[in-house]
Amino acid sequence: MSTPVTPTQVGTTYESAGVSIEAGDRAVELMKVWIEQARRPEMIGGIGGFAGLFDASALKAFERPLLASSADGVGTKVAIAQALDKHDTIGFDLVGMLVDDLVVCGAEPLFLTDYIATGRVVPERIAAIVKGIAEACVAAGCALIGGETAEHPGLLGPDEYDVAGSTTGVVEAGQLLGPGRVRPGDAVIAMASSGLHSNGYSLVRHVLLEQGGRRLEEHVDDLGRTLGEELLEPTRIYAKACLDLARETETHAMSHITGGGLAANLERVMPVELGATLDRTTWSLPPVFDLVARTGGVAREDLERTLNCGVGMVSLTAPEDADRAISLLAGHQVDAWVVGTVDEVSAGSGGRVTLRGDHR
Repeated sequence: MSTPVTPTQVGTTYESAGVSIEAGDRAVELMKVWIEQARRPEMIGGIGGFAGLFDASALKAFERPLLASSADGVGTKVAIAQALDKHDTIGFDLVGMLVDDLVVCGAEPLFLTDYIATGRVVPERIAAIVKGIAEACVAAGCALIGGETAEHPGLLGPDEYDVAGSTTGVVEAGQLLGPGRVRPGDAVIAMASSGLHSNGYSLVRHVLLEQGGRRLEEHVDDLGRTLGEELLEPTRIYAKACLDLARETETHAMSHITGGGLAANLERVMPVELGATLDRTTWSLPPVFDLVARTGGVAREDLERTLNCGVGMVSLTAPEDADRAISLLAGHQVDAWVVGTVDEVSAGSGGRVTLRGDHR
C-alpha cells in the first residue's frame, strides 16, 4: 500500500528540476534590443506573442506570388562556439543556411523564426546567440519575427545548446529560377566562400582536433590566426547579392554549395539534357581546406563531396552577362569568377557536373 503524500513532503519545483523560468524571462529581456533591429515594415507587433505576425498585403502586388520555405540548423559547428565560449556569430551560420537556400530560386526572404534548445538557460549566452541571428537577418534583409528558447536539462548538458530555424520568402512565378531556364553555353559563376561555412564539421573536428591533436587556441601560420578563429568564421550570406544578380542579369539558376560539395549541389539545378564542366585551376584552395586534407590524409574526392572548398554559391548566367555579374557581385564584396560552362551532353549522362584540373 502506497504512503500518502502530505503537503510538507511536496517541495519539488520546476527550477529544482532544472528549468528556470526567471532565467528565461531575463533572456527575453536581453534579446529584445537585437530583435528590434531585425524588423521589416510588414512585421506586426513584437516578441512575446504566441505567433509572429507578418502583413502579407504586399503580396497583392504580385501577379502570381510563390512562397518558398526552408528549414535548417547549424550542425556540429555549435561545438566550436561552446568550446570557445563565443556565441555571437553562430547566428550567421543559421541564417546563411536558411536564406541562401531560398534565393537560389529567386525568392526574397521575408521573415525567419529560430529555435534554441539548451540544457540550461544562461540569459547572456542566449542573448548573444540571438544577437548574431538578428544581425544576420539585417544582412539578409529579412525580419526575425519570432522564436523559441527551450530548456532541456537531462537531455543536454548545462552548457550545451543547438540552434535551428525556418524562413519564408516570395518570388514572382514568372521570375522563378531553376533547371528549366538553364541553357547550353551558360557561364558557371563561382562565388567565394568565407571559409568552411556550416557543413562538414564532423569531419573537420575529427581530423583536426581528434586525429591531429590540435587545439582551438593554437595559432596556425598558414591560417594567419588561431584554429578556433578560423573554424568559427561566420557563413557568408549571399542573399542580397544574389537577388540583385537575379534582377540585374540574365541569370537562369543558382546553387547554394552546402553539404555534398560543389558538384553534387550544382547537379540539383541542372536539367537532365545538359551538363557542366568546372575548372579547378580557376581558383586556389583556401588554406583551411588544405589543412584538413593534409592533416587527415583526406582524398580530394572525399574533401570535395563534404566541404565547399572555397565556393559557397554558384550562378548559371547567360555568357554575355558574365562580366556584368562578376562586377555586380564585387559591389557586394563577393569575389566571383567564371569556373566553367554548361554544355550539351550525350544521352544518359545528363545533369552531370565534372571537375577537372588542379587548384592553383
